[in-house]
Amino acid sequence: MVVVRLSRGGAKKRAFYNIVVTDKRNRRDGSFIERLGFYNPQASAKEKESLRIDLARIEHWKGQGAQLSPTVSRLLRQVATAPQAAAEAPAS
Repeated sequence: MVVVRLSRGGAKKRAFYNIVVTDKRNRRDGSFIERLGFYNPQASAKEKESLRIDLARIEHWKGQGAQLSPTVSRLLRQVATAPQAAAEAPAS
């Protein structure tokens, strides 16, 4: 089965995650089919972009039958609500 999940990178205590499509039997940091984005939990909101996901490719893989991990599902919900929050914020 094909899954969309996080693959850990970065240094010790400085985690950085790639969002990848891989076979479920592969190791967490093993080979993957396609890289769809990244998640950097250490990035501050002002300095760096902490999350980037190619939504079109996510939809493509979901259409092919790929399962999303719970964490990737949570990150997708976070991306979906972020533009709404920015649109609702008053311009200063």
